[in-house]
Amino acid sequence: MPLHLIALAAAAFGIGTSEFVIMGLLPDVAADLGVSIDIAGLLITGYAMGVVIGAPIMAIITARLPRKTTLIGLASTFVIGNLLCALAPGYATLMAARVFTAFCHGAFFGIGAVVAADLVPRNQRSSAIALMFTGLTLANVLGVPLGTALGQAAGWRSTFWVVSGIGLLAVAALAAWLPARIPMQPGNILREFKVLRDPRVLWPLAASVLASAALFCVLTYIAPLLRDVTGVSERGVTGVLLLFGVALTVGSTLGGRLGDRNLEFWLTRMFAGLVLVFLALSQAVHALAPMLALVFVWGTLGFALVPLLQTLIVDQAAEAPNLASTLNQGAFNLGNAGGAWLGSMALGSGLPLTGLPWMSAAIAMAALLLTLWGTRRHGRRAATLAGQAGGEALPLRSNA
Repeated sequence: MPLHLIALAAAAFGIGTSEFVIMGLLPDVAADLGVSIDIAGLLITGYAMGVVIGAPIMAIITARLPRKTTLIGLASTFVIGNLLCALAPGYATLMAARVFTAFCHGAFFGIGAVVAADLVPRNQRSSAIALMFTGLTLANVLGVPLGTALGQAAGWRSTFWVVSGIGLLAVAALAAWLPARIPMQPGNILREFKVLRDPRVLWPLAASVLASAALFCVLTYIAPLLRDVTGVSERGVTGVLLLFGVALTVGSTLGGRLGDRNLEFWLTRMFAGLVLVFLALSQAVHALAPMLALVFVWGTLGFALVPLLQTLIVDQAAEAPNLASTLNQGAFNLGNAGGAWLGSMALGSGLPLTGLPWMSAAIAMAALLLTLWGTRRHGRRAATLAGQAGGEALPLRSNA
């Protein structure tokens, strides 16, 4: 793996751990700050919405800045945010620190994905993006379980101290290993925002929202589903989540390789596969063995979509790749918040936990229909661009 991709993946690991580890620490945070579990849970929603709101704002602020300077600055903001989380004296300040940290999330992954893609030949773009996102998947495999264990043993604040240290290492790696001159699209931010009127850009963003909503509609409530319906023990739930994290890593790598071969073909197949998995999941929740198998397939297909959609956004928004890629991260987190909210509303209205996979199947079906329409009507452009590139590396342009 090229060193600049290692640096990007290291930062992605820290950011992913910071975002998701709070789920395992909610009881500790709630007890320490004197709030209820449902109020503490808003720290997750607050982070997701911070990404949604921060993505376009940071895109505007960083539009004319050199890419290396921007990525180092965003990673440094992440470090400061986690230090504030560790020092937060109360719930309100912790919420503010979480939202502050989230502001760098969308822009880092959005710009980082473009940088990863621009530093390799065009026929390796999906693989490069997938390698960067490997840091995010490893956060679910290693960062979240280890961070949760540390927080439970030494206090939840210790986890944020360690995550801050990971962030500092990532900043050092970015400074040392990113090229001084990175390709940068010239132009002004107002012109870039005009790309949002282009349906070739809007439909992949909408697909990202739906893909994430389908994922988190069930994933948000996977622990009670496993415990109360499948009959998995508390320790067993941790093991299943570890299996799911491994599946995410496999899916990210798989999506990158398949995307380099035929992006649009595999995008539709992944959504179709998700529909079938959710339908099967609704029937298999009472038996452990098929449930474990489906959890692995679910995680693999769900995260194989991430590099596919990210690459599609970069290709379709040729005039504004940094903005569109950043907004795609906001779209993913909007789906995160929306899927969790839909699941909460459904359960509050009396839907049993076993009904959630049916909801996710319906959302995934909507994403599949949108993708079939989008690739049929607007999919020619990405293929044309790839053909014109002929697999050659993109030229490096000075951003000095």
